[in-house]
Amino acid sequence: MSNYYQPRGIFGFNLFPPVIKNLLIINIAVFFVQIIMQNLTFNGNNAEGILIRWFALNPILVDETYSYPFAFQIWQLITYQFLHGDFSHILFNMFGLWMFGAEIENIFGSRKFLIFYLLAGVSAGILHLFLSPLLGSTPAPTIGASGSVFGVLVAFAMLFPDRYIFLYFLIPVKAKYLIGFLIVFEFLAINSAQSNVAHLAHLGGALFGFLYLLLDKNFDIELKNVFRREYYYRKNYGNRYQDYYTPSSSRRRNDDVEEVKYIDIEEEEIITQKEIDEILDKISKSGYQNLTEREKRILFEASKKMK
Repeated sequence: MSNYYQPRGIFGFNLFPPVIKNLLIINIAVFFVQIIMQNLTFNGNNAEGILIRWFALNPILVDETYSYPFAFQIWQLITYQFLHGDFSHILFNMFGLWMFGAEIENIFGSRKFLIFYLLAGVSAGILHLFLSPLLGSTPAPTIGASGSVFGVLVAFAMLFPDRYIFLYFLIPVKAKYLIGFLIVFEFLAINSAQSNVAHLAHLGGALFGFLYLLLDKNFDIELKNVFRREYYYRKNYGNRYQDYYTPSSSRRRNDDVEEVKYIDIEEEEIITQKEIDEILDKISKSGYQNLTEREKRILFEASKKMK
């Protein structure tokens, strides 16, 4: 459906960072196991059916009118993310994970990205488990990494809203518009008849990604600045808020607001390639988490500008 290309460039970002690489390997390996088990039986039961019974995400509550044999287990909130229905299912999920997730992992760091990815899948599963019965969905096992991938998509759109994605390798569309359209489509498709797609799970992963980035103080996102400016002007000017909220005033920084902890790098100094290289060397030696707030801001701003 789409193609995104990000060169290694001067920043040395890995094309296949470790968590992305391992997730791809694990998902593909599990898919091959599923294919093999389709033709195997144990005690008269299809082997793949046994796999789905124990590791797919099964409903918590089942209406008595359905003779549904499988039961929910807590570990299924993790394991269902590594099972897929067919080749196209795993292909698009893994392609989306790599295409949008590689840069997110390079920014988050591997450990933080893994936690983010898995929790997006857990959130997707929980939303699907509790809301799908209210919408009258037929009880069925849920599989796939789509919920986790939607969390990654939203994170990418929030961090790089103006990055161009090339649909069909030809049509440039900004990330915020393309991913925003996908989210709207998922909302509209929730009640689609006879759908085998867990749209609620997609929305659950997307919601987690949105809230995670919004609440993470390590990232300065334009949406946060909008909330800060609105709060400041409403607090100080009340009903006169609209008179003061103008494009020129929206760029001002208020030193009295505690949560504004970053510096405006573009206005204060010019960042050299040497300084960027030193920051990357520091990451390779001690990890992203040991960077100072100023160093994180420099790296983040430089990453956003790299097209």
